[in-house]
Amino acid sequence: MSKHSAPVPYLLPGNFYQDIEKILTQAPDGIAEYDLLQFLKERGYFSFSNERPAPVLELFQMHFLLFHALYHLQLDCLRQQRAVLEISPLNIRLRPYVAGHSGLTSADPLRDYYLDIKNLENMSEIEVAGLIESFWRNFARFDSRADALAELGLNDPVEDDVIKQTYRRLAMQHHPDRGGEAWRLQAINAAYEMLCKPKP
Repeated sequence: MSKHSAPVPYLLPGNFYQDIEKILTQAPDGIAEYDLLQFLKERGYFSFSNERPAPVLELFQMHFLLFHALYHLQLDCLRQQRAVLEISPLNIRLRPYVAGHSGLTSADPLRDYYLDIKNLENMSEIEVAGLIESFWRNFARFDSRADALAELGLNDPVEDDVIKQTYRRLAMQHHPDRGGEAWRLQAINAAYEMLCKPKP
């Protein structure tokens, strides 16, 4: 284990996967990672993370464990031809399986990363902080208006005034000084910047 790393509480009950699938089944349009984590915490999972705001290492542990389970569930659904699981932080969605679906034929470095539990066990708080900083420096952007709106819980058509009001409400709700998580506030800020920055 890396220097300064904390013990990894990754042993989760066997019904963790079933509960994830049940939540996704009840959200046919998909669900954001943040909301899925909140539903799972309400069901008693991630009891190791009760501090608000959660320490950065615990946030990473919850995120990794969720995506580790999601990629296992994705493979299981395809093998049994019962569903297709689409995975991204903005929208995790379970779709019906269609006969002839090509499945997972191409290499996916992200999937390989999350399926290897050693990537969680060997991660220290210092390394997580660097990972988050690197992410927001290099990748904190939205590729489309629809993605940015989804981060704010909105869909087109929507007026700029509604975007601004929603942004202010979410920024206040998720501010660390009010018990929110810094990474969530960063995502909200990035979405708002993409939607409302002055056009050249």
